[in-house]
Amino acid sequence: MSHVQPSTQRRIVVLISGAGTNLQALIDAQNTPALPDTRISLVLSNRKAAYGLTRASQADPPIPTAYLALQPFLKANPGKTRDDYDVEVARIIIREKPDLVVLAGWMHIMGDGFLDVVNGDRVLEGEEKVEKPIPVINLHPALPGAFDGANAIERAYEAFQKGEISHSGVMVHRVVKEVDRGEPLLVREIEIKKDDSVESFADRLHKTEWEIIVQGAAKVLDEVAPFPVSRQSVTVARDTNCSLLTAVMKNEKMYHHNMYDHISAPIGLIESHLYQLYL
Repeated sequence: MSHVQPSTQRRIVVLISGAGTNLQALIDAQNTPALPDTRISLVLSNRKAAYGLTRASQADPPIPTAYLALQPFLKANPGKTRDDYDVEVARIIIREKPDLVVLAGWMHIMGDGFLDVVNGDRVLEGEEKVEKPIPVINLHPALPGAFDGANAIERAYEAFQKGEISHSGVMVHRVVKEVDRGEPLLVREIEIKKDDSVESFADRLHKTEWEIIVQGAAKVLDEVAPFPVSRQSVTVARDTNCSLLTAVMKNEKMYHHNMYDHISAPIGLIESHLYQLYL
């Protein structure tokens, strides 16, 4: 059953498997300058005991949740396959009509069937066609091309102990059919210190994850669903060199252009100080 409600807000569906600390970062950021005019419309877990489901239900307002695990699905549907499960996950997602799907500690590799549905290449019986591909991003605790798949933090720490690496990192990347090989959207390097335990290294890495998952979601949302702002006020951002104020105007509304170094002011004041205006 869809939880979609009439709204102009940008919608995110988050997939989790565990404690949901990265989910919490997104919950805290929704409808703030970090993720303006944005709400999480559904949290889906493949583990019934995942604490992230509790985080969602305790949010203000509560976020709808869903649970669907592979083995119970296969047991309840004799003859179905892992690909059928992936398609069912996609079915739940497309009913929400999200602008973005975020895999935040989702411990299940999504197969081709999932991507075919969310990309609009496959129409499911009884469901509306996905007219525009729904972007899917994943948070992975490693640098591009290094330590793909599970246990990336532990494997990186082990490689450090062997003298093979001096740092690791975390990235947000687009989800494609090759595991952890989609286009990196944001990458942060993290030094592994000589006195680090695997726990202290992981703690430092997780703090970076909480930042980058919000920034990655914002980056993609700004590409696919720039949010409209009333003529009474407008959010403006400096470019990466912090030297240029930019805004976007379209159809008599101001549109957010960048997520960095936010300021807000009456539109008349901003218009008099804009250095660049995109029409």
